[in-house]
Amino acid sequence: MFEWTNWWGTVAAVALALIANVVLALITWIVNATAGKRTPWLRDIIVSVSPRAHLLILVIGVWTAAGFTAPAEYTWWPALSRVFLIVAVLVGAWFVSGLASFGFGRMIARYSVEQDSVPEIRRMRTQLKLVRRLVNALIAVLALGVVLFSFPEVRAVGTSVLASAGILSLVAGLAAQSTLGNLVAGIQLVFSDAIRVDDVVVVEGEFGTIGEITLSYVVVYIWDERRLILPCTYFTTKPFETWTRNSAEIMGTVFLDVDWRVPMTELRSTFLEFVSASELWDQRKAGMIVTDATGGYVTVRCTVSARDSDDVWTLRCQVREELVAWIQKNHPEALPTTRIQLPAATLSK
Repeated sequence: MFEWTNWWGTVAAVALALIANVVLALITWIVNATAGKRTPWLRDIIVSVSPRAHLLILVIGVWTAAGFTAPAEYTWWPALSRVFLIVAVLVGAWFVSGLASFGFGRMIARYSVEQDSVPEIRRMRTQLKLVRRLVNALIAVLALGVVLFSFPEVRAVGTSVLASAGILSLVAGLAAQSTLGNLVAGIQLVFSDAIRVDDVVVVEGEFGTIGEITLSYVVVYIWDERRLILPCTYFTTKPFETWTRNSAEIMGTVFLDVDWRVPMTELRSTFLEFVSASELWDQRKAGMIVTDATGGYVTVRCTVSARDSDDVWTLRCQVREELVAWIQKNHPEALPTTRIQLPAATLSK
């Protein structure tokens, strides 16, 4: 009769664990090849989580097989068993974190990036991303706690640690005041809807979009591909400019200094004709007025509206270029001119 308590039993038990893992991998492959084509989310979860599940099952299987066979009778087994426990906890946390990340990823994907011009969409995406980070951090903390308390020495000093928790928390709070402040500020930013991912902002004189919001810092993507990293407390303690608080729609202006001889009627008609033909104009507002007429120049202000900041920037540049070219071609006398009036005596000489 076969004896499971000897080393051959250990080899057989480990082999059964490996075979079970191979069978599970085969079943996963079959499900992915059949149902995965009709159900994209099932394919995605198999691809992202199945390697973690296989590793977790393998570790638990080998641990269990060794625990019920020959190794369990040796004095070194408790130490090795603790190693298996630690590995199983860490791999299990990795597996649960993968499931949580997949679930949050599915929820974030429901709010399409193409709809980021809608403030509600940006708010939900921002909050879900932060909650995902919080959940993953909580899983990591719990896994670390289980690993530490697997040691009897740690459990033995648990009471004394709790007794001195008040003093330690005070010292830690003073030492990590800025870090805790950033943590609270990060949560406050997201759930108070102060800023959202993909919001267009002007910070420290730099124009860009909110790229990332973490628990301690915010990354602003500058238009020229630089990155501005600011602590979360910056956005709760200092004023900043946002262009997408309620809507991505925005207005822009173009200023031109021209000569007094400029034909305003023709210039205005050219401007409106060009803007009306542009695909960047959202057909909300377009106008031209004279805002100043001093110092030998006439200051003309053109106002246009667009769907978002990128479109309004491009439209402003196009309007400026079009009007300058039109004045140069049709009315060069309207180009800025500096006049100097000399005394008659000077002219007679």
